[in-house]
Amino acid sequence: MESSTIHEVESRIEHLTGRLTMLRAEIGKRVVGQEAAVEEVLLCLLTAGHGLLEGVPGLAKTLLIRTLADALDLEFRRIQFTPDLMPGDITGTEVIEEDRTTGRRATRFLPGPVFTQVLLADEINRAPPKTQAALLEAMQEGHVTTGGEVLELPQPFFVLATQNPIEQEGTYPLPEAQLDRFMLKISLDYPESHDEVEILRSTTGTGSEAIASVLTGPEVLELQQLVRGIVVSDEILNYTARLVRSSRPGRDEALDVTNRWVRWGAGPRAGQSLILCAKASALMRGRLHVAPEDLARVAPAVLRHRILVNFQAEAEGRTPDEVVTTLLSEVALPRSEIL
Repeated sequence: MESSTIHEVESRIEHLTGRLTMLRAEIGKRVVGQEAAVEEVLLCLLTAGHGLLEGVPGLAKTLLIRTLADALDLEFRRIQFTPDLMPGDITGTEVIEEDRTTGRRATRFLPGPVFTQVLLADEINRAPPKTQAALLEAMQEGHVTTGGEVLELPQPFFVLATQNPIEQEGTYPLPEAQLDRFMLKISLDYPESHDEVEILRSTTGTGSEAIASVLTGPEVLELQQLVRGIVVSDEILNYTARLVRSSRPGRDEALDVTNRWVRWGAGPRAGQSLILCAKASALMRGRLHVAPEDLARVAPAVLRHRILVNFQAEAEGRTPDEVVTTLLSEVALPRSEIL
């Protein structure tokens, strides 16, 4: 590659990563604290992956997604999931229309709110499983099939869903097949004391921060291509495979903690998500190669919904996050990567 071309590529990368910094700043105008959740939502954006945000009411889950949408020059729609929501309310409905001049009737498809670029599925676990499953094809394939016809969704497209903890009344657990389609499960906790004071200050006054649009659709697609081009060593690939395989009980690679606490481990899609998110983490830090700390940073959000703990773990109060932490500490990195 000629030096002038290399310089142009480097300049473009610098421009786009600068836009990511601006995007963080715009989100910070409305969302106080929750830095980890903000970063993980941006990982979804950079990888074209879907994110599931979980936390008790009032932790700014919906606000975070709305603010991200305001800062992107992308089409945004919101679906409020309720017990009476039907699959057609998400994907769309075929209606019969009559031509008044000829009397002939024909069907026409009315696209649902899934035909957008950023979709907020608010309180997704308030709807029954049949309705939740209406999103599966769109999330996995990027299209909707109706009447034998395949309708492509606009690009970029990704779903950001919120859910309340499943222990709350009136919630339906998401099926494992759909959970696996979410690249990340983003956990939001109560704010720190200084953040809570700032929340009180910023939300009880008269003003509201305006959010500037800092990234266009083509720029998002370009960033997603840049993420795909981040370099990953064979050692990192082998380590990721060993990490995922160590989460599966009853296998040769399983750890003691796995056999003791895990009912089902992570599947191959977990490894793909780990590598993509690690690539995005590296790009956000101005690196064009994946480092071990990138994997450690993204592993909890990638794995926590793909590891199902058993009854013994539940009885002992153990969580998937604890299992992931143990896996990260016990599955050793190759010596060349530690150095």
